[in-house]
Amino acid sequence: MKFLQLTILALLLFQPMSAYESAFARTDVGTIEIKTIPAARLLVSQSDNSYFEANNGLFRPLFRYIQANDIAMTTPVEAAIEPGTMYFYVGSDYADLELKDTDEVTIIEVSERTVLSLGVRGGYSAKNFNSAQARLLTYLSEQDKWIATGPARAIYWNSPFMPGIFKRSEIHIPVTKSTTEEK
Repeated sequence: MKFLQLTILALLLFQPMSAYESAFARTDVGTIEIKTIPAARLLVSQSDNSYFEANNGLFRPLFRYIQANDIAMTTPVEAAIEPGTMYFYVGSDYADLELKDTDEVTIIEVSERTVLSLGVRGGYSAKNFNSAQARLLTYLSEQDKWIATGPARAIYWNSPFMPGIFKRSEIHIPVTKSTTEEK
């Protein structure tokens, strides 16, 4: 038991020391907000399977790519669920680095996006994703200012080694202002 307590303490202490560059600010746990995600260059790995399917194989190609190209890891990692797609943000220090697609990794540029975001604490599971997504869809259905423009995505802030109870994530639904918004 003491070993488990020391391991958890070490993970909590060393997590801030990993000081990865963040692509944007986190949404606080339990908070629903509209936020703008800045334009970015992303590394993309895709699967025919759902993101939550065991051994979806999305992380390894991206990790090998950043290692081979000497690119620092950034946070967060973004995930589309159906079909499973994982996105790594390319940090600002590598903005001018020439990167090429491979058989497993594609490089894309995305423009600034507006999303409805919910901050979440807990493991990165289909159950937690679906629960947060339902909460955001309910929020959208109860107001007239914003409408969804695409499917929800998961935004993961912590490494796979962080215990689930301490993990932070967000669920984002891309939105645009409604043309029928009440004035």
